[in-house]
Amino acid sequence: MTEQPLRVAIIIGSTRDGRFGPTVARWVEEQASGHPGLDVEMIDLADIPLPHALGARPADPAELDRATAALEAADAFVVVTPEYNHSFPGVLKNFIDTHFTQWQAKPVAFVSYGGMAGGLRAVEQLRLVFAELHAVTVRESLCFHNPWNRFGEDGRPDDHESASVAAKKMFEQLAWWAHTLRDARAARPYAA
Repeated sequence: MTEQPLRVAIIIGSTRDGRFGPTVARWVEEQASGHPGLDVEMIDLADIPLPHALGARPADPAELDRATAALEAADAFVVVTPEYNHSFPGVLKNFIDTHFTQWQAKPVAFVSYGGMAGGLRAVEQLRLVFAELHAVTVRESLCFHNPWNRFGEDGRPDDHESASVAAKKMFEQLAWWAHTLRDARAARPYAA
């Protein structure tokens, strides 16, 4: 019997001009492809015209609807976020808050980047937000301190080997939780 692959949505949480998120996210996607049994989909918030008011619909909801369907279908999430002013981007909070049931009883892993703290303060706050949404955040995460000059032309960090080991641990933990929670949701639907 072949087990169905786990669907993992990687969310790029920054939309600023000159953002570094896509570089980090492409590397994370490469790391995920090396983990057997994962089917990865990228969600770039720069492509989604999010409404400014919660509950409102954008003028052209096609990309938001696509992202919502991807979240619904996902078994797990990886949030790639920078740290802005000791927190995470407002557009990421808006995207998270635009959804509710899509996060429930599913695991979330974090990959952060930023200055000396490497985005860790953003992740601390995101853990609280996802707990409120009934998601399970995994312990293993990745952070890149001052990454702007630490990724090569090939899109890999200069400490690629140790970062890959950390990514492997994160994806192993994410996969364990994703399998466990998917099986639990199939046996007994989650009621918030």
